[in-house]
Amino acid sequence: MTERAHGPVAGKPIGSLRTGGTGRSKTTIVVAAGAVLLAAAGAYMFLGKGDKPGTAAPAAAGPAPAVVVATVVQKEIRPVMTFTGRVQAIDKVELRARIPGYLDKQLFEDGAKVEAGQLMFVIEQPPYQAEVAQMKGTVAGAEADLRNAKAEFGRQDELVRRGYSTPQKLDEARAKMGQAQGALDRQQAALEQAKINLSYTEVRTPISGRVGQRNYSIGNFVQPSSGTLATVVSNDPIYAMFPVTQRESLEIRRRAQEQGVSPRAVSVRLRLADGTMYDQVGAVDFVDVEVNQATDSVNVRAKLPNPQGWLIDGQLVTVLVETATPTQALLVPQQALQFDQTGYFVLVVDAENKVKVQPVGIGAGHDTDLEITSGLKPGDRVITEGVQKVRPNQVVAPTEKAAAEVK
Repeated sequence: MTERAHGPVAGKPIGSLRTGGTGRSKTTIVVAAGAVLLAAAGAYMFLGKGDKPGTAAPAAAGPAPAVVVATVVQKEIRPVMTFTGRVQAIDKVELRARIPGYLDKQLFEDGAKVEAGQLMFVIEQPPYQAEVAQMKGTVAGAEADLRNAKAEFGRQDELVRRGYSTPQKLDEARAKMGQAQGALDRQQAALEQAKINLSYTEVRTPISGRVGQRNYSIGNFVQPSSGTLATVVSNDPIYAMFPVTQRESLEIRRRAQEQGVSPRAVSVRLRLADGTMYDQVGAVDFVDVEVNQATDSVNVRAKLPNPQGWLIDGQLVTVLVETATPTQALLVPQQALQFDQTGYFVLVVDAENKVKVQPVGIGAGHDTDLEITSGLKPGDRVITEGVQKVRPNQVVAPTEKAAAEVK
């Protein structure tokens, strides 16, 4: 019966155990494998891979790596929420022909500023002037007929009272007077319509703003069905429209309730396409009464000054909504923030200039800084430059970031 041995056989040296037919000792194999494992483990520990999580092997002798640090500061901030919006003109008017005719004049330059009431186009006027003159003559004739009818009625009325005429003739005179009055009223109405048509030959802008490109040249025949001759949009002040989700809306309302102010008591600023901030500040003046069911958001409108015309109708902008009441917050430069599978963290340099990994909670961004909601306190030093050169618990040579650079 074969005995199973779980260790060296008593009384036998380790090298004397052999297997049949192989010519190689089992123990020799075990010892060789153990040596390989020990060597690998030693190399692993030497390279720092066998350390416990959150620790590192001691750095090799040499100068401490230089890093740049920034001090965590507490500042007064205004919480900001960011949205994507579009600029919208308060007023927009499409200039159209209201009567048929040939374009006779254009009295503006494409893209120019225009004032309310300014004459923009003239449609040929002679045909309409002639119509007005004709209707004036017709009205004069109708007025003469009415005067004659009134005189006849007066005569018949006098004759009837004296008994020289019959009531029937008086009724006929009264009817003719009424017909003459009706004819005069119709002709006067036609004259007014002719005057209105003549006024339509002058196309004026009802609003101030900027005019776009004309769609018809001088000499073209236009009529009401021709469409837009040119478009005028107002540009100062101007709107910024942006959608706010229900979650964001509730957050704004909660903040306002905590601060005891109106939800509309916010400042609205715009970031332009090149990343610069628009220099005018606006305010919310309208919140839609219906929610867009497709996006679960409500449209909000802000009104902003636009004296230089930087904002153009339809322009895409980033809308920044700041609460009216400031709060205190811890700020660090955004470049100090790191991220791994466990979440966000920063590298802190302690009083002994050793590097520590510190998990943090983050809030909103403020220019180049980031709001820290947990994990840090005022006065902590965080590494902003040289992160790739250091390990946890390593001693470093920190250089303070200039105060002017901490925004």
